[in-house]
Amino acid sequence: MVPKIVEVFCWGLLISFLGSLPLGTLNVAAMQIGIQESVYHAMLFSFGSLLVEMIYVRISLLGIDWVRKQARLMRIMEWITLLIIAALAVGSFLAALKEGVDEKNFLLNNNLHRFVLGMMMCAINPVQIPFWFGWSAMLFSKNILQPVNSHYNSYIIGIGFGTLLGNAVFIFGGKWVVSHISGSSNYINWFVGTVFAVTAVIQLVKLLRKKGNIAS
Repeated sequence: MVPKIVEVFCWGLLISFLGSLPLGTLNVAAMQIGIQESVYHAMLFSFGSLLVEMIYVRISLLGIDWVRKQARLMRIMEWITLLIIAALAVGSFLAALKEGVDEKNFLLNNNLHRFVLGMMMCAINPVQIPFWFGWSAMLFSKNILQPVNSHYNSYIIGIGFGTLLGNAVFIFGGKWVVSHISGSSNYINWFVGTVFAVTAVIQLVKLLRKKGNIAS
């Protein structure tokens, strides 16, 4: 029989790992940093983002009622996220247009510590709160997760490892692609720009739909 605390850890790890695999702002940014800078910097970025994600999960477990009341703050953060994603898309396209030069996205071309950058980019991404609230509610309903500190701590540590593993897939996968395909760095910029552009459009549609629902 698997100890309950280990089961909770495994659920946190699995949900976080699978949730990190779809293309998104943070994992694609980690991949780009890994390709254009180093795996070390990309891992620092990942550690920063997963730290904030773990904090968000803790908030979702203990203070979801307060968070739900901060609708205006969440909306402002969503618009800021949209602007940053759009800027990342533009920056990646501009870098891709400069053929023959290993250009960085201008939002990543700075001296900000990568751990801090990861924290900042994750902090303005409020979509994680409803995501984790939904999964946590499901685990509570199945009596897998219980409202005790030992379960919370095990769950959050599992989430951290899951996010780290998910980002590692992108970081090392991106490095492998670059090492095996000639001129792939330029292709990566086009690919990253497209991902960010599509993400920005989806985010904009969601925000406009929310606005329409509120107006009606």
